[in-house]
Amino acid sequence: MTAQHSVTPAPPSPAHDDNSHDHDAHSAGRYDPGAHDRHTHNPDSRVHDIVGIGIGPFGLGLAALSDPLPDVDAVFLDQRAEFRWHPGMMIEGATIQVPFLADLVTMADPTSPYSFLQFLKDRRRLYPFFIRESFYPLRAEYDEYCRWVAAQLGTLRWNRTVTSVTNDGGVYRILAEVTDASGRIVDIETYRAKHVVLGVGTAPVLPPALQALTSSDAEAAGNGPVIHTADYLANRERLLAAGSVTIIGSGQSAAEIYRDLIEDAEDRGVSVDWITRSPRFFPMEYTKLTLEMTSPEYTDHFRALPDDLRGRIGREQRGLYKGISADLIDDIHDTLYRLSRGGRRLLTTLATDAELISARPAEATAEYELTFRNPVLGQTFTRSAGAVVAATGYRAGVPAFLGPLGSEIHRDREGRLDISRDYTVNAAGTIHALGIEEHTHGVTGPDLGFGPWRASVVLSQVTGREPYPIERSIAFQTFGVPGTEATAETDRTTEETARAADEPNRTKEMTHA
Repeated sequence: MTAQHSVTPAPPSPAHDDNSHDHDAHSAGRYDPGAHDRHTHNPDSRVHDIVGIGIGPFGLGLAALSDPLPDVDAVFLDQRAEFRWHPGMMIEGATIQVPFLADLVTMADPTSPYSFLQFLKDRRRLYPFFIRESFYPLRAEYDEYCRWVAAQLGTLRWNRTVTSVTNDGGVYRILAEVTDASGRIVDIETYRAKHVVLGVGTAPVLPPALQALTSSDAEAAGNGPVIHTADYLANRERLLAAGSVTIIGSGQSAAEIYRDLIEDAEDRGVSVDWITRSPRFFPMEYTKLTLEMTSPEYTDHFRALPDDLRGRIGREQRGLYKGISADLIDDIHDTLYRLSRGGRRLLTTLATDAELISARPAEATAEYELTFRNPVLGQTFTRSAGAVVAATGYRAGVPAFLGPLGSEIHRDREGRLDISRDYTVNAAGTIHALGIEEHTHGVTGPDLGFGPWRASVVLSQVTGREPYPIERSIAFQTFGVPGTEATAETDRTTEETARAADEPNRTKEMTHA
């Protein structure tokens, strides 16, 4: 899957680059009912086949695959001024955790002019990349590649923050605020489309114990920064200046930041603790039969499971893609071994089975007191830290701009988007989701390598044909009970058909509620 970062080349992970999440691709948006009454301007009067909201790697890949299709009129909106892919984790030398074939387009169209290999050829780096003998691109070079693709596409609209999506007789009306370089709203545009594609990505998650510490009050009192890994590079020097740093979490991002800090920290006499509630520092699982869990067949199997079972299995599978590359684990140990030469006592603590239960500013020092609980021993302990880095992942939400659509949008019992096997969230199959379906589809959701496959499915629904042949059977193994695959598929289709048939009744009930 995609791991966006490993300081050393990593084998293919069945999961994703934990920075592959497009958390900054587009805000969840805000629903402003009054926006409908403001003066708006329609940049063009036609009805697009697709309006995409959010331009991260998945949205950009869909834009690139849409570009050569004569029967697809698409436009893509993003609140940012340009493409940026997790700038906070562009650590020098870090690589993505999927091979270069898992670019924006190749797995759907190996002949595309927007492939990573074509980018290398254009930059006169194809032969150096070949001689380098690594399948895993540098993360910074992958970001450069995405920018190269974005610069060639005329369908991308930057500085557009979507505020609402409404359904006008089967045609969607999308309102977008246009901002200038200062963030000031200078216009409101209206777009119309037959299909809406959500590429809004995921947002950083902080543990409840840390949320109160992120306010400016703590830092105004002289305390150091409390940040998510998404903001790491911009705060690196402030972290070291705090005198002591605690990293909370055990995934690839936590490991990369620990590796990036430890040598400078030792030279400056700064302590770095790395603490996780996981029972150990898990390596990513990347054996080939496990990688088949990124297949369409496994996704079929996972999606057909009951919600509760999907949730449990999904939690159990997090180690498949939220672990650490084995090369990076080895590099960290080798670094600690080298730094401890001559009996040197290192200013670092690595601890597992430690769940953060509380955090507060210390009374007598400009530090934070962090209290952890070891569930195995049933004991608590406290550590002090001048600064804290939360490597605690990302979470998908429901964009606020979908508010006007009401019950047209399918949700599960937890209020999350209920995304169908074919990546739609409404009965008509006209609102599509990209990369935010981990809870419904499993490990393929955030996987960079699966992006072109998912985009191919979306384009087949938009066009009524397969502009890019969809490979639906790639695994050697069977998932579930052998011989029941067809039955499971029939059950799934029947369930979705029944839900679609019931949609008018659900809407009527909501109307009279």
